[in-house]
Amino acid sequence: MRYVSVGEVPRKRHTLFYEPGGARLAEELMGEQGFHGASSLLYHRHSPSALSSVKAVEHQPAQMQANYPLAPWHLRLTKLSAGGDAVTGRVALLASETVTVNYFSADAESTLFRDSRGDELYFVQSGGGVLETVFGALDLRPGDYVLVPASTVHRVVPDGNSGPLQGLVLEANGHIDVPAKYLTPRGQLREGAPYSERDFRAPQVPLLVDEPDVDVLVATRAGFSRHRHVSHPFDVVGWDGCLYPFAFSVHDFEPIVGRVHQPPPVHQTFEGPGFVVCSFVPRPYDFGEGAVKIPYHHANVDSDEVIFYVSGDFMSRAGSGIEAGSLTLHPAGFVHGPQPGSVEASLLVDRTDELAVMVDTFAPLALSEEARRVSDPTYVLSWARRDDD
Repeated sequence: MRYVSVGEVPRKRHTLFYEPGGARLAEELMGEQGFHGASSLLYHRHSPSALSSVKAVEHQPAQMQANYPLAPWHLRLTKLSAGGDAVTGRVALLASETVTVNYFSADAESTLFRDSRGDELYFVQSGGGVLETVFGALDLRPGDYVLVPASTVHRVVPDGNSGPLQGLVLEANGHIDVPAKYLTPRGQLREGAPYSERDFRAPQVPLLVDEPDVDVLVATRAGFSRHRHVSHPFDVVGWDGCLYPFAFSVHDFEPIVGRVHQPPPVHQTFEGPGFVVCSFVPRPYDFGEGAVKIPYHHANVDSDEVIFYVSGDFMSRAGSGIEAGSLTLHPAGFVHGPQPGSVEASLLVDRTDELAVMVDTFAPLALSEEARRVSDPTYVLSWARRDDD
């Protein structure tokens, strides 16, 4: 990401820096890939290392079962229990070796949380709130993607004004970024990319909280721990660098269209270890003479395909029972395509109004018990139905 500077920072890196009252600030370098990747420097009023206690936290991860016998799945996420917070109340649905797909429907403020396993990518389907972080705060709005870098102390606070805060959160075993194909050799977004630097929102001001004895829930691959900090982690008076949480609205994604149907990579929005994220937004349908406007039958021989249906009329899924709040899994080894009658129905319209998020993984996805509980058992047969069934 581009360089950002927020609050007060010294003129030179790694030099003594004092508050106006004379207290020396503690400099923290937060960086990726062993000092070779993106980094930021944060200036704390107190030592971010000062802990008064460390405790193990009982945490039972969701048990995942392989997709066997191999089948496509339709999950009705509206049937999942609502309530709780976006961290401890999230529901794991699908998981591969490198990413877990979770759903949240939060009506309570989360605990302070640090996920050291990798980056987290939120997508907000509905509701509103604030993501509070050690870098500052970001508003959460419907349609927002919000990327939280690994080990960023943060919490999710629903505003309670428009129902629960709902959506997906991807937990990566590694780092998530904009696709390398959109970047120049010096890291600027290229002309022709589906978004620009102006579309990304970073924290604008420090978020300062003065409070002693503050608990932070820490996730590692070994389990969960609770760190009690002597001082609140939100004591950063300034920071600068290229590593920080940011938001990007799916409504700012610029779709690429053509005379005939364009393949899913033109919708790519993010990439992570072993997976990609794509955005399907309202756009003109393919306009060439005789063009098939909706996705053709295709077999993803190297990937499992997940689609979260956010809003609109999902033309290619007509008659299958899919609606806003549905999530589908079409695995490698299964040929999927438009539902019966949808090609003909698409001939009568010029544009799509659907909004959906796709996650393609390059390792097989397993399903949790909660995912199976809210699945539609008839979905596997939906392509065999006749129009008059």
